[in-house]
Amino acid sequence: MQLNSDFWEQRYQNSETGWDLGAVSPPLKAYFDSREDKRIRILIPGCGNAYEAEYLHTNGFADVTVIDLAPSAVERFKQRVPSFPKEKVILGDLFEHKGSYDLIVEQTFFCALDPSLRLAYSTAMARLLAQGGKVIGVMFNIPLNDDRPPFGGNEAEYRKLFGPLFTIETMEPCRNSVAPRMGNELWVSLLKA
Repeated sequence: MQLNSDFWEQRYQNSETGWDLGAVSPPLKAYFDSREDKRIRILIPGCGNAYEAEYLHTNGFADVTVIDLAPSAVERFKQRVPSFPKEKVILGDLFEHKGSYDLIVEQTFFCALDPSLRLAYSTAMARLLAQGGKVIGVMFNIPLNDDRPPFGGNEAEYRKLFGPLFTIETMEPCRNSVAPRMGNELWVSLLKA
């Protein structure tokens, strides 16, 4: 199975978006609400419908960039949030993206990648972060699918993957997941080493 632009576009076209909560996830909302510096440069990879970006934008965060492979996701976001800066909405591949960010938000992107790309993900996150930057968000802490997204994972695997490139500030069970994911997610905060 090729998890490329066509695959993800088809999922949006067929409304096969079971990962989509229809709103900003509670753990991310709580984190964003705790942030005082609204000038930080934020990237949301695999943004999908980008409810997190909409929430950040609505709450005064001035430098948020989103990127996704699926044209429908990108266009729907532009239409839903017309005041969001168009130049900050990117149709493209994260692994080819260039930029420098203070914060990268993880929300169902990692689990959508073929597990063979996990090392490339870790490397890309480190490359895109400015010194002192962080990856924050939620990651599954359960075995899921072997043949299609979402692909699961576990804390031991993540520590081995991220440890060489990041200081793992937090990797613990998420206390405020949505009900269907309660007990199955880890809250992660990874500081660029």
